[in-house]
Amino acid sequence: MEQKIFQDFDFSDFWEDSDHSLTEYVEDSPTDELIYSVEQELGFKLPASYIELMKIHNGGTPKNCCFPTAESTSWAEDYCAITGIMGIGRTKTYSLCGSLGSQFMIDEWGYPYTGVFICDCPSAGHDMIMLDYSKCGKEGEPEVVHVDQEWDYKKTFLAKDFETFIRGLVSSAVFDTSEQDLINTLDTFKTGQFSDILQEYFKKDTSINFDRILRNLFTELTTNKGYFGLHADELSYLAYDIQFYLLSINKSIKNRQHFQKEYPHMVAMGNKEITTGGYADFFLDWFDQKINSKQITKKLFGGLTFTDSYKSYLFEQIKKYD
Repeated sequence: MEQKIFQDFDFSDFWEDSDHSLTEYVEDSPTDELIYSVEQELGFKLPASYIELMKIHNGGTPKNCCFPTAESTSWAEDYCAITGIMGIGRTKTYSLCGSLGSQFMIDEWGYPYTGVFICDCPSAGHDMIMLDYSKCGKEGEPEVVHVDQEWDYKKTFLAKDFETFIRGLVSSAVFDTSEQDLINTLDTFKTGQFSDILQEYFKKDTSINFDRILRNLFTELTTNKGYFGLHADELSYLAYDIQFYLLSINKSIKNRQHFQKEYPHMVAMGNKEITTGGYADFFLDWFDQKINSKQITKKLFGGLTFTDSYKSYLFEQIKKYD
């Protein structure tokens, strides 16, 4: 069964509808005819997730305007920022086909014609966010990339698709965390509790102290980032490894959809102190990678598990956190 777009995502507090945003960005909900004509003008088929969001709220400024990056950009060492998301239309300044829209950035600023520019940035044109069709073709599902005009139009990968990009946006406060806030977060790893369900999972394999390992792993990860969040970095992937292992020995995980349903209750949306308080789809990218590399396999009597060789590798990797 096809996965519903933005399933379980709450948009009730997503948009910052300031006077500027309403005047410069927000269009009326797009008709199918308008969507088609904009696609024809731009030369690319817009992603279903982008169209879905624009039908709910056609352009504007989200309250969370920052996206973590694995490498530095012209804006910051570990994130990029957006001013707003362009809507589908022609009447507003910052619509896809508006006076300062996607085609303008290509024609006037020399940005590459390899996709659709959907977000402008605080640099006022010197960097942009683009739906990149370089790999998928004009009819495919584009990746989301940051394009640096200041750095010879360098592309920095952000997300595999638009929905993942939206789910991955975070508040600017994340990157302004005070020293005391960071200390408080690190203290939580010392004294706080994991979710009830994760504490139950720990009991299944007592040969390894997963409680201590996760606390130490999260401490290192948070110290490195400056905040607690699981994304697409090496330590986050190790955290996904541990969570999947614990799931696999406590439940029969049948498929990707089942894993997607069970994952949030451990750390992402846990009911105790140690939780990220939300999640994007980076854990699903991790899952796909493990499946494609055949590091996850089927159990003899059903359900998914790590291969014996990968379990051995994982246990070696986590020794340093025990």
